Amino acid sequence: MRILFLGDVVGRAGREALCRELPGLRTRLALDLVVVNGENASHGFGLAPEMARAFLAAGADVITLGNHAWDRKEIIPYLEEERRVIRPINFPPGTPGQGAVVVEVPGNRRALVINAMGRLFMEALDDPFRAVQAELAKHRLGQTIHAALIDLHAEATSEKQAFAHSFDGLASLVIGTHTHVPTADHQILPGGTAYQSDAGMCGDYDSVIGMQKGGAALRFWRKMPGERLAPAEGEATLCGLFVETQDATGMARRVAPLRLGGRLSQAMPEG
Repeated sequence: MRILFLGDVVGRAGREALCRELPGLRTRLALDLVVVNGENASHGFGLAPEMARAFLAAGADVITLGNHAWDRKEIIPYLEEERRVIRPINFPPGTPGQGAVVVEVPGNRRALVINAMGRLFMEALDDPFRAVQAELAKHRLGQTIHAALIDLHAEATSEKQAFAHSFDGLASLVIGTHTHVPTADHQILPGGTAYQSDAGMCGDYDSVIGMQKGGAALRFWRKMPGERLAPAEGEATLCGLFVETQDATGMARRVAPLRLGGRLSQAMPEG
């Protein structure tokens, strides 16, 4: 299976780049599954339903969220309507929406996508390790599902690495999101699981993690709250990770970064 994960979409610049480039990327890379983290799409805070619809129409199969999941209140009823948009699985029981989804992919295959959120320097949610373990136990990788992807939305690299090693051999890909900076540690772990500490963002990198530089920097100078931060609106870089898996086992056999457009060095997986 050929999988592309795209990191946090930030603001208008990220949205427009995603919707413009994703249809061509699906063809160019012969993608079977595309997963996008969309939790910062709406002016940097949350995801509006119309934006989710645009991402799905452009070629996303699943959209994941994170700590800004509830910033746009209209997403709450939409999560019950559209199961391809998921929020972290370790929110307490009774939280709207779901934290995992199984989607059909070409070739009569099925892929499991799980969204989880870390707890170190984040909100005090339920344990993501045990929540993901329970979800994975419902499926058989290489049998009932052909791939399993986990988006761990977390601050600390140590938590992300510990999480990935805990599920090495049980998932096709563990990918970190939230910090908006692509890390250079993409790899296949000893048990066959692809991993990267952070996929980076889809947004303008002439910024402070996607937000306009002036207001964001001033907060560090003055240590006082200022006006609401606004996304930078220059040319965006799409950042993500390409993974190719073996259907028989669900394990990764190839992993490569993707960086397209904008200020960062470009990287395109070979077709």
